Amino acid sequence: MHEILIVEDEQVIRDSLTRLLQRNSYTVTAVGSVDAAVHEGLHGFDLVIADIRLPGAEGTELIELASPVPVLIMTSYSSVQSAVNAMKQGAVDYIAKPYNHDEMVMTIQRILDKQKIEYQNKVMKRDIDRRYPVMDFTGNSEAILQVKDRIRRVAATDTAVLILGETGTGKELAARSLHSHSPRADKPLICINCASIPENLIESELFGHEKGAFTGAMNSHKGLIAAADSGTLFLDEIGELSLDVQAQLLRVIQEGEIRRVGSNKMQYVDIRLIAATHRNLFEMVQNKTFREDLYYRLNVVEITMPPLRERGSDIFELADKILHCTSTRFQRERFRFSDNAKRALIEYYWPGNVRELENVIERAIILSNNQVIESQDLGLPGNRSVPSGSSISAELSLDEYFVEFIKLHQHKLNETELSARLGISRKNLWERRQRLGISRDNGKGA
Repeated sequence: MHEILIVEDEQVIRDSLTRLLQRNSYTVTAVGSVDAAVHEGLHGFDLVIADIRLPGAEGTELIELASPVPVLIMTSYSSVQSAVNAMKQGAVDYIAKPYNHDEMVMTIQRILDKQKIEYQNKVMKRDIDRRYPVMDFTGNSEAILQVKDRIRRVAATDTAVLILGETGTGKELAARSLHSHSPRADKPLICINCASIPENLIESELFGHEKGAFTGAMNSHKGLIAAADSGTLFLDEIGELSLDVQAQLLRVIQEGEIRRVGSNKMQYVDIRLIAATHRNLFEMVQNKTFREDLYYRLNVVEITMPPLRERGSDIFELADKILHCTSTRFQRERFRFSDNAKRALIEYYWPGNVRELENVIERAIILSNNQVIESQDLGLPGNRSVPSGSSISAELSLDEYFVEFIKLHQHKLNETELSARLGISRKNLWERRQRLGISRDNGKGA
């Protein structure tokens, strides 16, 4: 139950407001001055409602004293300018006296709802930062090293970036890394999954709308692009946008301006745009389902996230890290993988990539009867990218694993397929062959 402090020197108004809030299930403390409010302990409340005119000191003094607790200022109709000044000082809102009861309750609810959302966002961000530290792309495969290098080179610029890759490869993690290593790191990062917003709402969500712009638009809405002003806007699954919305987005990139639905005024924004998709945008351009001009505006720098099956032994590091993080989150003892489980991990095709790996490991921890994860606990389907029956031990060093993997699979795979499975380049594969003395015997050739 939310606790609210009322600071009002007129007894009649103080009692009336107390009864109103109590009827709406709030816990209320009411006092008549700033000193009395401070005595109550301002930081123990969810909201302070203060009259602007109080004996001894004005109610606006509570704005700084109560921070970060929001302060709602009450003022008379003749003192609207004072209320505006209070807003400039940091008041969360103001309401004129005599106030309408419904308006008062709705204003309070809106403030508390916003406060709750902001708190949840902070918790979620803290959890994301803990579980997925920026720039922490686990592994040292050739493919992931190229991603790290590309991020390092482009992060410091304002250049538009297009991140490509299959679902679950970590495109949002790459966007967060770009933002956190950019000059805009202390500004907002707004992440939007374009596929998750209904087509009839996407324009309003992105660009905002004015009150009354359409049925159900009871209040003005800022829009997510405006919320990203001075920061970074990440549009995931950008290929799902309609052609009309694409045209408006192009104007944002070219002119730096947006127009809310129902408004005839332009609003200027300064954003760094990062987009991502698992779809082939070039093919969509050819099919006239994606604007060619927008495609070339987005695709200034391209980063391709490698699928998990092309990251070789990175999967062991990823699996161990996910296993540790998940068992810690579940407050379970430390788990480990058996040799058979490791063998299953490296042989599986992973169509859902890292996201699928996370889900598989979480399920295994829940269902496992002990602290050793066996292959059957993983519950992986039978389809493999390479035939099973491997005799590779999961306890080998990386060089030993490399030798055994090459000897076991080179008669089935060519050099391009082998390098992809190991997560290295063909040049790196050739260099390792020379260093470890592995000839290309009985192979399929290049």
